[in-house]
Amino acid sequence: MAAEIITTDDLREFKIELLNEFEKLLEKTTASGTKKYLKSGDLMKMLKVSSGTLQTLRINGTLPYTKIGGIIFYDADEISKVMKENRAHN
Repeated sequence: MAAEIITTDDLREFKIELLNEFEKLLEKTTASGTKKYLKSGDLMKMLKVSSGTLQTLRINGTLPYTKIGGIIFYDADEISKVMKENRAHN
């Protein structure tokens, strides 16, 4: 049985391919046509907030998120839940 040497470049390439596959899976849309997971840019447009505001909401625990390979994803259902829970009743 021949041994195969794996280099750090091989591992780096595998990591990139794996992250790309994760991203493709996370970006699939739900039956309603809304994305299941949103990236920061999508959420900033949706909420009409800056990147700094979004970062503050992450840091103080207001918005739940998942970070995979440096990319931050937000579950659309969880964001809707947070919005409903924080609705003002005037």
